[in-house]
Amino acid sequence: MTAERTFCPRSEAEGPFFVGIDLGGTNIKMGVVDNQGRTLSWLSIPTEVEKGPESAAGRMGPAVDRAIAEAGLEKSEIARVGLGSAGPMDVRAGKLMLTANLPGWNFFPIRDRVAHHCDLPVTFVNDADAAAYGEYWIGSAKDVDSLILLTLGTGIGCGIIIEGVNLIGANSCGGEAGHIVIDYRDDARICGCGKPGHWEAYASATAVTKITQEALDAGRETSLRDRLADGATLSPKLVSEEAEKGDALALEIVLGTARFLGVGIASLLHTVDPSRVLLGGAMTFGGPTSELGRRFLDAVREEARSRAISVLPERLSVEFATLGADAGYLGAAGVARREYQNEKQ
Repeated sequence: MTAERTFCPRSEAEGPFFVGIDLGGTNIKMGVVDNQGRTLSWLSIPTEVEKGPESAAGRMGPAVDRAIAEAGLEKSEIARVGLGSAGPMDVRAGKLMLTANLPGWNFFPIRDRVAHHCDLPVTFVNDADAAAYGEYWIGSAKDVDSLILLTLGTGIGCGIIIEGVNLIGANSCGGEAGHIVIDYRDDARICGCGKPGHWEAYASATAVTKITQEALDAGRETSLRDRLADGATLSPKLVSEEAEKGDALALEIVLGTARFLGVGIASLLHTVDPSRVLLGGAMTFGGPTSELGRRFLDAVREEARSRAISVLPERLSVEFATLGADAGYLGAAGVARREYQNEKQ
């Protein structure tokens, strides 16, 4: 959606209105959204992590004011702000915990400080949960009441919604599915968290790069060698490009990643029983518009179906997410909208 973002004019928008904020390690993206999930304005400011969390919270205040003004609204028309951030976090306390992508921000009361600087009530949510809610509210899962969204990137992010409600968990770790164990062997791959056998160690962008490098080190024949010799950087994108051209090793790695994803999805199916599983993030191997992306998705489905019991294979729906990088701020606004509605009941 990012490349095709459209804006709803104020004259056609339906209140109440919400601001969704997607707090990332590089940029803070935000948008003003109406009651139907339509965007009236959007902007991005640098996070500047090194300046600390109070500085970022302080800059969010005027940025929110600017977004509201660009939407043609008064601040009094904003019902609530939704703030999504990567974890780990204590959602109920509104605090970041030991977060890797925001170094030095540990235990910062981000929700309350942003509320202070924005002078608006703030709903705090994990960024993967926000993205999942965005897909549930106005994206590719708007026709179902439960879903799992997997965001494939450096790790595996996961948001789970059951009957319209995000799964948070007692310690705000509900949905940390990237760390489910899919390999119990003593020589299992080590996850970025330091534990062996976790899903991220097999099906994330980091894993794809490592697995490909191991194949190169083992002397496997592949066109990837020529690309690297020409100065390209080894990445899932490079693997995807060579797989599209028919390189056997690159295709093997793409389909192997699909198999690992299917294994993990099967475990989640038997735990959550969602109506739909969505794949999003930066590593979708071309997505729905690519032959390779469609083949990748089919392989994920087939692996999950082959491991599922009873009626699940017949009803399994695995699709690509559709909101792209906009899912974060849209979903954060949607979660804020849900909390606002609950308060009004």
